[in-house]
Formats: sequence, C-alpha cells, structure tokens
Amino acid sequence: MRSLLLPLFLVLAFHRGEAAVSCSAVVGDLYPCLSYVVQGGSVPANCCNGIRTLNSQAQTPVDRQGVCRCIKNAIGGVSFSSNNLNNAQSLPAKCGVNLPYSISPSTNCDSIN
Repeated sequence: MRSLLLPLFLVLAFHRGEAAVSCSAVVGDLYPCLSYVVQGGSVPANCCNGIRTLNSQAQTPVDRQGVCRCIKNAIGGVSFSSNNLNNAQSLPAKCGVNLPYSISPSTNCDSIN
C-alpha cells in the first residue's frame, strides 16, 4: 500500500492547481500523515502541523476546493481499505482542526464554501 501511495504523492507534487495552495504544498503538508493513514496508531505531530498549515492557508472557497481536489485525487487514485479511509477521515478531529469537508473519495469539492 505504501509503495502505491508514494508515487502518487510524487506525481501530485508536480501538479499545480488553480487555487493559491498548490497540490505540491498539500502533498508536502500531508505526507507526514501517511504512516498514520496506512498503519493507524498515534498521529505524528508533524502531520497535525501540516493539517493546521493547510487549513490556515486555504482561506477562500477556491483555495479550500483546490485542497479538497488534491486530497481527493490522492485517495481516489489508489486502492485503500476502509480502515485506511477511516484513519484519513479521523485526522482533522484528532488534530483539533475543523475542516469544512470530509476526506473521502465521495466528497463534492465544488460544494465547499
């Protein structure tokens, strides 16, 4: 699983979105979360720092939609278990961050304000 996610993150790192927050920034900020998403356990502090950074940088609807699309593309391009998805979805709450969307392949990023 980890071997599938790393190449995807690297591809996304070179893709720039329309929003002020680039996909490479999203990947860089969320990369420390990969171990928790794959294995569970405790959430690394640098993962929570990345989530907080992304949340503070995504100030406009366009920014939030761009971050959502980057995350959605990352999780939509690989096979994952329901446990991996549950771990990803639990990250914001475990880090004390209130995101205006769910980390899920079914999230409609266009509806985020």
